[in-house]
Amino acid sequence: RALAPLGMLTSCDFNTPGPAQAPHLKADFTDPAQVADLVRAVRPDVIVNAAAHTAVDKAESEPELARTLNATTPAQVAKVATELGALLVHYSTDYVFDGSGHAPRDEAAPTGPLSVYGRTKLEGEQGIQASGCRHLILRTSWVYASRGGNFARTMLRLAEASNGRITDVITAAQEAADGKYEIIDKEGYRVLLTRKEYDDYVAEHPDLPGPRPSA
Repeated sequence: RALAPLGMLTSCDFNTPGPAQAPHLKADFTDPAQVADLVRAVRPDVIVNAAAHTAVDKAESEPELARTLNATTPAQVAKVATELGALLVHYSTDYVFDGSGHAPRDEAAPTGPLSVYGRTKLEGEQGIQASGCRHLILRTSWVYASRGGNFARTMLRLAEASNGRITDVITAAQEAADGKYEIIDKEGYRVLLTRKEYDDYVAEHPDLPGPRPSA
């Protein structure tokens, strides 16, 4: 929804037939070669990869699958992005760090993943960087939305069960998409950290196309 105003949008996933350019291909991230062929067939200007093995605990028992989804296939996509001159926007995670400390970290901060999930996501980042493609890596935390299993729903369920209150830093999926929209539109590589920053930016740029913040 946030990207649609920028041009023709081709959405690919595992459960639906491929796009018109390659109806026989799906975005099956267990098959890196197929995903690479799919990207070559579509020939996009911008690639947004939100696919990943995100079941943190389950990844411990299936590390090779996690590595394929989180590292091997994204690296293949990055190589094709290099061929096409496309910009790759890739969603990563704060699990590339060890969870210690309280100070904000920049892109050059030392990493130290403690789990298979974190290690394979970091490998994915490194594969993208090594490819030489134009890229933007977003490290998100506790992403949630109005549907599907996610952290916010889990916390609400636990809070209700314990009659208590649980707090943490979480990221709305739509807010992440809005931030990505502004980043890609301007290519200034400025990550929007809060909804207020996004609202303020839109208010200052009334000619900006696309969705407007709700009152």
